[in-house]
Amino acid sequence: MHLAYPAVLSALLFCTGLYGVLARRNLILVLMSVELMLNAVNLNLVAFDVWLRDALHAGQSLALFTIAIAAAEIGIGLAIVLLVYRNRGTSAVDRLRLLRDDSRDEPAQPPAGAAAARPGGSEGPDTSGEATE
Repeated sequence: MHLAYPAVLSALLFCTGLYGVLARRNLILVLMSVELMLNAVNLNLVAFDVWLRDALHAGQSLALFTIAIAAAEIGIGLAIVLLVYRNRGTSAVDRLRLLRDDSRDEPAQPPAGAAAARPGGSEGPDTSGEATE
């Protein structure tokens, strides 16, 4: 078996995945591109294991370990994407530059009847015992 064929295929898969990570705006497609890159690494590991005729099959063992890590990564990644989509309403990467939610930065409004309940409206000292900012 020539090593060039799987190595070239692996390089093409890895470059395609790298392009997907850098160019895509959707988080699901970014996760799929990362999986494509991990599969390219697995192909390289198995190809070199066969080419070197390793008695311990270390390349295949590492490929199985990488598959397990990829399964955990996609599970956690999809959970994060679903939570981001539920909270923000979008999964576009370029709209999620900040980790904080801008809609929560607005100051809290007082209850509707709080200013009218006191004599004189909002003017005068607060005698209700509540702490003010």
